[in-house]
Amino acid sequence: MAGHSKWANIQHRKGRQDEKRQKIWTRVVREIMVAARVGGGDPSANPRLRLAIEKAKASNMPIDTVKRNIDKATGNLEGVQYEEIRYEGYGIGGAAIIVDTMTDNKVRTVAEVRHAFSKHGGNMGTEGSVAFQFKHVGQMIFAPGTDEEKLMDAALDAGAEDIITSDDGAIEVLTAPLDFEVIKLALEALGFKSEIAEVTMRADNAIDMSELDAGKMQKLLDVLEDLDDVQNVFHNAVF
Repeated sequence: MAGHSKWANIQHRKGRQDEKRQKIWTRVVREIMVAARVGGGDPSANPRLRLAIEKAKASNMPIDTVKRNIDKATGNLEGVQYEEIRYEGYGIGGAAIIVDTMTDNKVRTVAEVRHAFSKHGGNMGTEGSVAFQFKHVGQMIFAPGTDEEKLMDAALDAGAEDIITSDDGAIEVLTAPLDFEVIKLALEALGFKSEIAEVTMRADNAIDMSELDAGKMQKLLDVLEDLDDVQNVFHNAVF
C-alpha cells in the first residue's frame, strides 16, 4: 500500500522531541505509574508497563527510579495518584488534535489545555469530535533504503496488519496494539531496526500545511506539549 511523503515529517518530529528531552523523564514516570496502577507492577504480565520501562531505559532513567515509581503506583510507597484524561480539538486549517494528559488536578489541566487552544488559533472540541479520524495502532517506521520486500515478508509473517511505503521510501508497519511488542521483537531479531516504534493514535487522513499555517500550527503544538500534565499530542498535520 502506498503513502504520501513521510520521512521529512518524521525527522521534523524527532527533532522537536530532541529539543524537549528534559521533559521525557517526567512523562515516562507518569506512564510507568499509570501502567502499573492499571495493570499491576509485574512487567511480564503487563505489556503497557513493559513498553513504559523500555522508554525509561531508552532515556537512561536509573532502574531504581523505575522501581520506586512502580512501587508508588501499586501502593507499596505513598505517591500521587494520576488520572488519564483525553482532550480533542482543532488546530490551524482544521487539523485534528488529540491531547492525552495525566493529571492529579483535572480542573487545572482542562483550563490549561483550553487556554492553549484558544490563545493560539485552535478550538477545543467535545469528546469524540476528532478521535474518529484516528486509529489506535502499533507503529514502526523504517528509514528509506530498507529492503521493502524482505521487510514486508517478515512483517506479514509476524502478524502485521498493514505495510505502507511512502513516496520518499520510508516504510511504515502497522500492528494491532496488543501485537506490537511481539512483532517489533520479531523484526528486530531479523535485523530490522525501526527509527520510530510506538503504540500511537495514527491519523487516517493528513492535512498539508502551508508555510504560514505550519508555523502557527507548530506553535500551538509546542504550547500544548509544554504543559506539565500533557503526555502526548497527536495530530494529522503534515509539515
